[in-house]
Amino acid sequence: MVAISLVFFCYLIVLFSVAFWTRYETRSLSGYFLADKKLPPWVVAFSTNATGESGWLLLGLTGMGYSAGVQAFWVVAGEVVGISLVWVFLARRVKRLGDESGSITVPDLLSATFTDPHNLIRKISVVIILAMVGAYVSAQMVATGKAFSTFTGMNYSLAVVFGATIIIAYTFIGGFKAVAYTDLVQGVLMLCGLILVPSVAISSLGGLQEMIVGLHNIDEHLLNLWRPQGGGQGGWILILSFLAVGLPFLGVPQLTVRFMSASSESSIRIAGTISIVVTFLFGTGAVLTGIAGRVLVPGLEDAETIFPVLASELFPDVITGLLMVVVLAAIMSTVDSLLLLASSAVVRDFLQKIRGSARSDTELARYGKITTLIIGVLGLSFALVESPLIFWFVLFAWSGLGAAFGPVLVCLFYYRGLTLHGAVASISGGFLTSVIWVASPLKSASGDLYEIIPGFVVGLILAVVVSRFTQTTNTLHP
Repeated sequence: MVAISLVFFCYLIVLFSVAFWTRYETRSLSGYFLADKKLPPWVVAFSTNATGESGWLLLGLTGMGYSAGVQAFWVVAGEVVGISLVWVFLARRVKRLGDESGSITVPDLLSATFTDPHNLIRKISVVIILAMVGAYVSAQMVATGKAFSTFTGMNYSLAVVFGATIIIAYTFIGGFKAVAYTDLVQGVLMLCGLILVPSVAISSLGGLQEMIVGLHNIDEHLLNLWRPQGGGQGGWILILSFLAVGLPFLGVPQLTVRFMSASSESSIRIAGTISIVVTFLFGTGAVLTGIAGRVLVPGLEDAETIFPVLASELFPDVITGLLMVVVLAAIMSTVDSLLLLASSAVVRDFLQKIRGSARSDTELARYGKITTLIIGVLGLSFALVESPLIFWFVLFAWSGLGAAFGPVLVCLFYYRGLTLHGAVASISGGFLTSVIWVASPLKSASGDLYEIIPGFVVGLILAVVVSRFTQTTNTLHP
């Protein structure tokens, strides 16, 4: 307990040191929401990975490795392919268009391409972002509260307030630059943890061969990459769904703005290489942690606790404390980015662009900070209730954002016939399809096909078909 508290206190010093270091660059909208587009490549890379992976990587994917064995490597393959596609085919184009148009948000980026007098793209985008991010932030704060409560013995409500206050405070003070640089710290910690834990776990088993034998003795299907859940059509659908986990990388706004924040197009190449390698190491380390944990600690009631369980059982208190901080930091790295995403949608897209506010850039940046605070407090209030509905909702928040913005971003740069109405139809249709897929019997009837697949497909089809019938509304295209 003392070791965990001491390590976490040191981590807090780092967080707030970064926040105060960056606070002078938050006096403009571009500074507060995009760090004035001056981030170096290694910061962009690790910020992208920490935001995209975070707590799900350390808890969810390790738990999947524990439950599904080597089949969880399909998720790793999907993530590596997805992140590679976005860095190779979209990142530099997003950066270029963002610089040319002075964009700060993803709706900015899309609106810059079309004549949109009624702000249709912004209005729809703001609604989708706030709906998805609102539930996402609340759920992550619930996870933060539970983590603090588990690791320190703190009362749950007090733990939620404590964790949320930390996140809101350094995001409020330092803006996007603070978030990006703390993501760098968090990403490095996550990488070290996902190298150290599986290495020590496998070593304690006597090596890879002993781990494989132990896994075979528990269930031979855990070593079968091609036969999930007994094989058959359901098995192939599961593999396809695992691979599709990487699709949202192509469009989720909290990652897309990372490309816009880079210092130059040339730095995007360096950042992409770092990010792809780190994604592979992240995923491989997480799955191996789960697999080794299945042999070391069989019969674990909650598979998603395997990382903290191994951290407690295999290491001395100081290292355990550091690894617990890694888990907490990973969760926090998602919340701060989501707070800024929602805040930018309210201030930049709604207040400045839709409502036409004439306030100065400095005033709007101050409004951005206030909005971050308000959204954080609202998320905190829902987290205190600990509603199970929030957890159900967050299951498709990642895919909902990916289905809404992924297809339209792909078409923006690779389908020159895209029109305003095609873009609006793609955003709306992709999002609604992913939500309906989860909320209706369609998901179970399809064998649990991951909702991003139908959402992404529908979004692409609508972009092309609607654009074909509305060509007269098209404008200059990038």
